[in-house]
Amino acid sequence: MQQGTNLPKVGSYNRAVVLEAIQASDGISRVQIAAVTGLTAQTVSVIVRRLLEEGLVVEDGSAPSRSSSGGKPRTILRVEARAGYAVGVHFDPQELSFVLADLAGRPVTRLHLPLRPRARPDAVIRGMARTARRILREAGVPDGKVLGVGLACPGPLDADGVMVSPPRLPGWDRVPIKGLLQEYTRFPVTVDNDATAAAIGERWAGIARSARGFAYLYLGTGIGGGLILDNQVYRGSSLNAAEFGHITVEPEGPECYCGNRGCVEAVCCPSAIEAALGSGAGHAAICAAAAGGEPEARRVIERVAQRLADAAVSVVNMLDIDLLVLGGPALREVGEIYREVIARAVAERPLARRLHGVRVETSPIAADAAAIGAASLVFHATYAPRLGTLVSG
Repeated sequence: MQQGTNLPKVGSYNRAVVLEAIQASDGISRVQIAAVTGLTAQTVSVIVRRLLEEGLVVEDGSAPSRSSSGGKPRTILRVEARAGYAVGVHFDPQELSFVLADLAGRPVTRLHLPLRPRARPDAVIRGMARTARRILREAGVPDGKVLGVGLACPGPLDADGVMVSPPRLPGWDRVPIKGLLQEYTRFPVTVDNDATAAAIGERWAGIARSARGFAYLYLGTGIGGGLILDNQVYRGSSLNAAEFGHITVEPEGPECYCGNRGCVEAVCCPSAIEAALGSGAGHAAICAAAAGGEPEARRVIERVAQRLADAAVSVVNMLDIDLLVLGGPALREVGEIYREVIARAVAERPLARRLHGVRVETSPIAADAAAIGAASLVFHATYAPRLGTLVSG
């Protein structure tokens, strides 16, 4: 949880800190907000009054006072979920996923559409915009309630939302995907790579809402990661940090498109799993067979789990985190196998294992993690406290 500050000229930052405290809780009082943010009761009271006036927060019942002498009940505050909406779009090389989410991060509408192979970028982006507009229209959400469109897509991305040589997407190099989607939807667009978007979604609407820091391992068509460190999204100097898929786990392994050998992605992505079994079965069928105990499929999945665990130990050693979240559509059927193997590895192998444990969790929003995360990009950009606001002129 972020700490506020009682110094002058930080009103917008403190407002964001208070709103985050309310959003991360399942109901919280003004007294509790002051306790977790470090702000004075008076500052909290002023900010809450403004949030109530703006319709972002509602009073929702009361809880007994914890004072030994009794006292009047404390009013419980919650985010007003209907105060704003965002459309999240996940652009995967094989599929487009859409989520309309309310301000609490809860999906109102979900939609999955196959992506036509070798479709032209402009046609795909226009299709994204049309579908986003249709979802809003069918849900009856007026434009005035739409905070924006979030887009989660394969990286690398530059600071202007231009795709730079994305793997598995020939013809998409230097496509200004953010600018085009903004032009076609006529809404503000926030863009990030799919793994970072999924991490932000977990922070906004999943199991990491109150975590100070965590790493997110995203398993989809490819493998990536996201980082929240000291309550801030960490993106790196080129906005492409946390490429966990390119940690080497088999030095003599198969060549990866990045130019190295034996990367996590090269040995653990769905196409690598299909190649390892060599039966012609698809990834979903292999995972279902492994979950059902079929020996060869189980052997392949357990080997993949061990390689993921090797990477996870490196991440834990480097970052000294105590929470690792697994998410993404490739977890279907085998998520618990991966979680158990990784949890055992990070309990037994990290250098700091005798100082603190590392919790490994499977995301409750794993299947639609990137699409929900894309919508959460909008909420995060609009309302989350960012330290830069304290030092910018």
